[in-house]
This record gives sequence, structure tokens and C-alpha cells, in this order.
Amino acid sequence: METLEGVRVLDLTRLLPGDYCTLLLGDMGAEVIKVEEPELGDYIRWVPPFIEGQSVFHLMLNRNKRSMRLNIKTRRGREVFSKLVGRSDVVVEGFRPGVVKRLGIDYKSVNRVNPSIVYCSMSGYGQDGPYKERAGHDINYMSYSGVLSLIGSSNDAPLIPGVQIADLTTAMMAAMAILAALLARERMETSKAWQLVARWWLPMLQHL
Repeated sequence: METLEGVRVLDLTRLLPGDYCTLLLGDMGAEVIKVEEPELGDYIRWVPPFIEGQSVFHLMLNRNKRSMRLNIKTRRGREVFSKLVGRSDVVVEGFRPGVVKRLGIDYKSVNRVNPSIVYCSMSGYGQDGPYKERAGHDINYMSYSGVLSLIGSSNDAPLIPGVQIADLTTAMMAAMAILAALLARERMETSKAWQLVARWWLPMLQHL
């Protein structure tokens, strides 16, 4: 029996951080269902290179998951999602702050459907504060945290690393937080909502 066998995860994320987080959970035995928008799906599907018309990155990051197309912006889509929530253990989302509340799929809403749900929100700048509405990617968080200034020579411009450190670090911390929340649920019979912010973890890396 695998560690997370019997645990169902609903993955609403797009691109590397969320995909890698739920990949780790899937590798530990969780059933991961990617809930994708009908037209484009997860944007990682369109990132080259391609093999037989499919993105290598998509195949690598979503190899152990099931996928469904669902328009959560519609009433019918939200009804279907609500039914899924009732039979799931974890929800992972990576929308900008405020989006899930407008859609009616925020923690308070899904907690009413399933009081034992574990809910993980992944964002670049947090769910509140002056930067919460800003879009961002790995390079932005690396720069904002100061980590980018540590790469390369002090006499030259900072070098862009070949690995997306901020995205991967956030993904791993999110997976760890979800595991902790699942354990807490077993011990204390309570649900958890976790907020994972990309720029939080990076300054610490300067001192390791």
C-alpha cells in the first residue's frame, strides 16, 4: 500500500509549481484529478518541445494524473465541482487572490461542502498585502527575494539560472504542507487551509 493511497486531490493549478506539487503527491499514491478549463487546459500543454503533438513538460509533470475539462464559471460546472469536492480530500489552486472567491470555490465555500477538506493556495505574493494582485513568474520571485543577485559575478549582471528555483521550492513546500495538514486531520479531525507564497521561501536560501 502506498503512503497516500485512498487520498483524492483536485488540482486546479496551471504550469510548473502546481503541477510539480501534485506530481509529488501522485508519486506517493494519491489519486490526482486535473480540473482544466475547456479551451486551453493547463497552459503547460502548449510549452515546447513536443513529442507526437504533446508537450514533453506536460507529459513529465502530469504523467500520474487523470484529467477532466470543466468550466467552473458556469453554474453546471460549479455543481459538478461541488460533487467532486464532496468525495475528495485535497484542493490545490494557484489563481490570483480573489478569483476563487468570485467563482465560489474558495476555502469557506468548499469547507461547507466537505468540512474535512485540505485546501492549499499557491501564489507569488500572498493572499493579502500591496502586491497580491501582481502577476509573476519564477524570475520575478528570484529577483524580488534577492536570490538572483547571488548568482554570477558581482561585477556582472545577475545570471538567470537554468532551473526554476522559486517554482520548484514553492511546489515542494506546498506538498509538505499538504502532508502535514492530512496528518493533522487524522489526529485532530479538523480541516486545514494553507497559503503558500513563492517569495517567502527564497530569502532563507541565501543562508543555507
